[in-house]
Amino acid sequence: MIRELNQRTRQILKLVVDAYVETGEPVGSMAISQKLGMKLSPATIRSAMAELEERGLLYAPHTSAGRLPTESGLTVFVEGLLELDDLSAEERAGIDLRLGAVRGNSVTGIMEQTSQFLSGLSSCAGLVFAPKSEDPVRQVEFVLLSPGRALAVLVTSAGLVENRLLDIAADVTATSLTRAANYLNSRIADKTLQQAVDYIRSELQSERTQLDALTQRVVEAGIASLAPADAGGHLFVRGQSKLLDDVTAIEDLERIRQLFDALETKESMLQLLQATTQGDGVKIYIGAENKLFGHSGCSMIVSPYRTQDARVVGAIGVIGPARMNYSRVIPVVNYTSQIIGKILGN
Repeated sequence: MIRELNQRTRQILKLVVDAYVETGEPVGSMAISQKLGMKLSPATIRSAMAELEERGLLYAPHTSAGRLPTESGLTVFVEGLLELDDLSAEERAGIDLRLGAVRGNSVTGIMEQTSQFLSGLSSCAGLVFAPKSEDPVRQVEFVLLSPGRALAVLVTSAGLVENRLLDIAADVTATSLTRAANYLNSRIADKTLQQAVDYIRSELQSERTQLDALTQRVVEAGIASLAPADAGGHLFVRGQSKLLDDVTAIEDLERIRQLFDALETKESMLQLLQATTQGDGVKIYIGAENKLFGHSGCSMIVSPYRTQDARVVGAIGVIGPARMNYSRVIPVVNYTSQIIGKILGN
């Protein structure tokens, strides 16, 4: 579509979208003429806007009003006219610092805090998705933190590290934790987490172990904490209330409510994000491009994140109004996905 537009109509479409992102209000020919320094007359601009309207890229919300971009117009703008803002060194350092604070947390904790961080940074709803891991478990270790508290550390063959706190008996020693880890590591080689959990539970139930009672309790607690929580994957969405900031009419509120319902069920979102993990680079879904947003007036910017060996293992992104600041949000999402990949891979 962008190749079908001449330089004049491209410039006017860009100015209309820029004004729409800034104010949310229809843009008239006089305002565009003023932005161009009166290089084009309002009549010439009206003719170009009429052409864009015929192509389905602009529309008039009211008679004799200015023009707004359609979802197709926004898509053409994002794909062919958008100029991304480069993140400054200070902005990158700020993201590094904020996300560096999540190191050492569990994968679940990292996902939750990252979705909250993205929401605050973008003024949109932030989301983080990690699919169910099918990677073989490489190693499990237990670390005694204090009487009654231990840390279970799981490392997969892909390099993902998961830390989870355990409540254990107050008399459990570091020696018992080491025995429990040795027992698990001798039996989980080349098994996925679910396979490892199923095998150990079966062995414990059949009393085929040579473990003492204290060590066996550690193994049971460790297995219970490491068991996969969700067969479809983990999804965290934070900051949904920010989607209400741009709502001005009752019908808009109903569309957002329907989107909330879809996010609550998670099924559609999981399918969408799972498809994203199979691709490369940032993806932008505007309005009806995806059935999840078909009637909500929302868009999603999402980027996959990778482990040390460059494998895509999940996705992060934001959901916001269709008039979100794409030039700003896209580089934020892209850079954040790179940092999260490094954190989870290390």
